[in-house]
Amino acid sequence: MKVTDPIADMLTRIRNAGKAKHASVDMPNSKLKTRIADILKASGYVKNYKVIDDDLQGVLRVYLKYDKHNTHAIYGIERVSKSGRRVYTKNKDMAPVLNGLGISILSTSRGVMTDKQAIKENVGGEVLCNVW
Repeated sequence: MKVTDPIADMLTRIRNAGKAKHASVDMPNSKLKTRIADILKASGYVKNYKVIDDDLQGVLRVYLKYDKHNTHAIYGIERVSKSGRRVYTKNKDMAPVLNGLGISILSTSRGVMTDKQAIKENVGGEVLCNVW
């Protein structure tokens, strides 16, 4: 199945699996998706992730995180920059997500990073998604 926006597909799979209370979710793997999963793990939104090799491109398995009341750790996840409308931001123009309670994931010239890391490294880039 051909997906026109693989990042939006990844975010939708995570959102739907969290609403359905699944323990994990599988998706086709890519370097960008692996880096996004790494940022989500480092920020505490998912438990872990694992790349499973197959004869094709591989499978990215993301293990979802829930609290003691069985509520998903990700309250909201949205794609900002879309294939029809790219959204770029400068370092000094970055607005905090939910007054600093969430993160933005950016694709910069120094790799994929959060908005806080981009401010620290003084770089801007394409805003991929917001997570809170």
